[in-house]
Amino acid sequence: MRAKALGMCFGVRDAIEMASTHVEAAPLTILGDLVHNGAVLADLRDKGIATAHRLSDVTTDTVMVTAHGTSENTLAGVRARGLRVVEATCPLVHVAHRAVRALLRDGYHPIIIGRRDHVEVRGLTDDLDAFDVVLDDSDVQQLVERPRLGIAAQTTQPIDRVRRLVALIRERFPRADVRFIDTVCLPTKQRQNAAVELSRQCDVVIVVGGAASNNTRELVRTCAQHCTRVHQVEQASDVRREWFLSTDTVGVTAGTSTPDAVIDLVEEQIRSLSDAGLPLHV
Repeated sequence: MRAKALGMCFGVRDAIEMASTHVEAAPLTILGDLVHNGAVLADLRDKGIATAHRLSDVTTDTVMVTAHGTSENTLAGVRARGLRVVEATCPLVHVAHRAVRALLRDGYHPIIIGRRDHVEVRGLTDDLDAFDVVLDDSDVQQLVERPRLGIAAQTTQPIDRVRRLVALIRERFPRADVRFIDTVCLPTKQRQNAAVELSRQCDVVIVVGGAASNNTRELVRTCAQHCTRVHQVEQASDVRREWFLSTDTVGVTAGTSTPDAVIDLVEEQIRSLSDAGLPLHV
């Protein structure tokens, strides 16, 4: 069975469509990986779209900012070179940027809940003189007390983790004015909730998504809290027969950068095991 909400979100779909449209008019370079999914990136390369992880490596006149967003400092550097900027930043990532700016404007020290090395978090923090990034309890223990602490989150963080860390920060600094702005995006919340419901009903859950995808990793983590056998795959050929027993009910979910076609192929591969004599309930 499939999760009730899974796969590509509108921000990723829009970014891919934007890149495909722009390259038809002029050569295009994406600054960083547009999304964290190998199948999508291969398709973009096939369309003649270049990728550069450093501004100095850009050779086209037009540069696209990825769906994960970037900082104003980076944008200024692109424009200083006389390059045209195409913004593919997800609108909900823009919401997170505005939330951080609002916290800063109101005198709060920014704390971002997320992965420090993730491109979205770098985009949220690169313009800041002072900030903290936390992902677990030990990070919270390293925080320094300040009169005002303002908290926002990477858009693809599980909301249960975010709420727990916010509560822990409030507990650790009872005298501080702690303000939390919920910037976890709705597609992430929907897919997380659907993953919980799915994994409670299944013996095995297959999570389809890129190895570098944060929201895919978090789906794996969430499913593993409710199902003892969870496997992440990037493509159909990754599925292994030995993962399944004949009595299993199998669930499928997918990260927000996973194409529908890849999900379909993975499900077809699982069903083919049933056709081959392994009577799975998919």
